[in-house]
Formats: sequence, C-alpha cells, structure tokens
Amino acid sequence: MMIRRRNFLKFAALASAVPSQLAQGLPPLFIRNAKIVPVSGSILPKGSILVQDGLIVAVGESISAPSGAQIIEGEGLTVYPGLIDGLSTLGFDVPLATAILGANRAGAALASPSPGTAPVALSRGPEDRPLTTPWVKAADQVKPTDRRLPLARAAGFTSAVVFPTTGIFAGQGAVINLAGVKPSNMVVNPSVGMYTTMASNRGGGFPASLMGTIAYLRQTYLDANYYKSALALYEKNPTLQRPTYDRALEGIVEAPLTLFPATRAHEIDRVIRLSKEFGTKAAIYGLHEGFRRGDELAKSGVASIVNLNWPVAPRDQDPEDHEDLRVLELRDRAPSTPAVLAKAGAKFTFSSAGVETSANVMRAIKRAIDAGLAPADALRAMTLSAAEIYGVSQQLGSLEKGKIGNLTVTSGDLFQDASKVQFVVIDGVKYDPLPEEAAPARLEATR
Repeated sequence: MMIRRRNFLKFAALASAVPSQLAQGLPPLFIRNAKIVPVSGSILPKGSILVQDGLIVAVGESISAPSGAQIIEGEGLTVYPGLIDGLSTLGFDVPLATAILGANRAGAALASPSPGTAPVALSRGPEDRPLTTPWVKAADQVKPTDRRLPLARAAGFTSAVVFPTTGIFAGQGAVINLAGVKPSNMVVNPSVGMYTTMASNRGGGFPASLMGTIAYLRQTYLDANYYKSALALYEKNPTLQRPTYDRALEGIVEAPLTLFPATRAHEIDRVIRLSKEFGTKAAIYGLHEGFRRGDELAKSGVASIVNLNWPVAPRDQDPEDHEDLRVLELRDRAPSTPAVLAKAGAKFTFSSAGVETSANVMRAIKRAIDAGLAPADALRAMTLSAAEIYGVSQQLGSLEKGKIGNLTVTSGDLFQDASKVQFVVIDGVKYDPLPEEAAPARLEATR
C-alpha cells in the first residue's frame, strides 16, 4: 500500500516535468514590461515572464526574449498565476449534482425499478457498502468538449478541481487544466482526494437517516484502518494469510484528502470532530456559516472550500412572509466567511458549484471582497492556496520557474470593475477570450 503510494508520487513528479504536448512545436511565449504578480513573492511593477514547452522558464525584471519567441508587449497588463476553481464540474462529464452544492442534504437514493425490471436490492447494513464508489475517478470522465470551458477561460480560469459527487463515498477527484485536445492532456493530477456527502438512502434500506449515515462513515473508517493495518502487516510478513482485496477500502485508504460537507456552524463542528476521530486529512466544502467558526477551522488545520453560491431569497417568495432571523443573518453574513477565515489564518479556496456562469463566480468573489476580504487574500485563495490544499503546489498556483505555464493576463487589477481578462495561457498555449453568453447575474440560493 505505502509502496504504491510512493511510486505514484514519484510518477506525478516526473509527469509534471514532461513538456506539454500542446505546447510542443510552438514558439516560446514572452510577455515583457507587464505587472507580474507571482503570489509566492513580491510583485514586479515592470517585469517579464517566459513560457516555453508548457512550463515557466523565467520570471524577472531583466530577462530577455529568446530567438523566435512570440513577444507580447505587457504595458498596462497584469500577469497572474492561472486561476483555479477549487470545486467544480467544469470539464467533467456529469450533470451538476445537488451533492456538490455544499449542503449535507445532498446525495442520491437507490433508484426505484422500472416496470418489468427486477427489484433493486436494498442495503441492510454497512457490510453491503451502500452508496460507496471510491474507485470511481473524475479523471476518467473529463471532456475537452465541455461548452463551458471557453467561458471559464474568458473569466480567467485555467484549472479546476472536479470530483464524482453521487453517493456517500462518491469517488476520487482530479485537478485538470481547462483546455486540451484529449482528456489525457487536461489532467494535472488524477487523484487528489475523495468526495463524500451525508446522503441517506431515500429509496429505502440502510442508511435511511443522517444518524445512520454518520454511523456508516464511522464503521467504514474503522474497517479501512483495520484493512490498512492488515496490509502493512502482510507486507512485513508475507507468510501470513493475504488480506482479501477490497476496492472500496482501497480507495478510502489511498485518498490523500477527504472532502466532507458542512454549511451550518454545528455541521462544521461535527466534521472537525469526525475527521479527527477518523484520522483522515480533511477539507470541508460549503461553509456559508463559516463566519461563526473561523478560529476553530484555523486551529483544526482542516482546509475550507467556500461555496460562492451565496444564499439569497427565493425569487417567488411572498413579501408578506416573516423569515427566521437566522436565515436573514445567513444571507447577510455568508459573504463575510472568506474574510473571517483569512483573518483567523485558516487555509481556504473557493468553489463555483451551483453558480450559473464563471463570470458570476467573479462577481461572487467581489461580494466577498466588499464584505471585508482583502484582494490579495482572494487571489491567494484562487491560486496558491487551492494548489496547496490539493497537493499540486509544485505544479500550479504561483509564477515560478519550473511550474506549469498557466497564466491569467488582465488589463488592470483582477478585481477592479473595469478590469478585463485579455487572455489566458494554459500549458504554454495562449487562449483569447470568447464573449460570454448573456446570463442572469443573480445568484440562486443553495437549496
């Protein structure tokens, strides 16, 4: 088990050093006299950056363009690391499932049989592994033809983190770049974590309630820890009886990070407690009420993936309805969650799940800035912090020599209203933005 994990990490490190197939045969890309914002270091008011064979080759104030380079005059431009959507369905061949919306009510029930078909066997207990598919990999379902990709690039996004989202243990997530001729060109890291929900089996059978789901999570982690110990013992003593292969537990044991849902403050408390009990490195997605738990999240070390689908009143709400004060407070204060997390020193990134367009994602981030988030903290959350949370900071997240050539280039500063994305660079290839289709600017409430 541990041997396989180490070998994969070596493979990932070697793969990141291989020049992008997309950029091979293209001239080097050289942007000069631009404002360079590396995120990992000091801003260069008038600097240059060189990208060649899909990688950043040099960043500085006194570098020169090599012979044959495509030279872009950067006067008035600002160059950032490519923006990362920290939890998304971009480029992923699956409909937007409610399980990814950041609420613990998500999940899928066992389907009822159609007329004339055999009845569906209901789960009777944890031994049946209900709603558990940790071997499913998002990397196997990437679609370069996703029509949303050009729109995401037009908003400045170059990468996204995608996960299967159906079930309790839904599957393994991947970091992908938002351009590629083939799916394999897009995958940066195929296994960055496992996505879980608090789904219950609404079609009948176990688990039929939140309490049952938590009990199932607890039992599964007990099984996984026993399985891991048995494998380690067998590696040291191969004369012992060989442990029976269990692909469900394999996926759980090998996941470098586990995502759990929590929107309300008490749900955040529960995930922090359970992740410690399970002994797993955890991240929480949702967090609209994270403004109540900034210090606790920072102290726990659990990463936060803040959903940008800020809660709003339903469009068809009766104006005579008297709403609960806590609901009104949640709508008002949810956009302040990133600022609270930043002040507390908690590591966080953003999720676009449930937001209609990539342009609306940027509007939602600006709402967080209006609620107190410093623009520098917002940028870090969308770049280096996202890369650190998912273990790809050696490849993405900042403008440094040797990293993947993903850039977001704007006129003016990224979060200014007058700013515009001029182009992005993905794996060393320049993409000019296409005009985004008209879309409602209003964000729908998470249900």
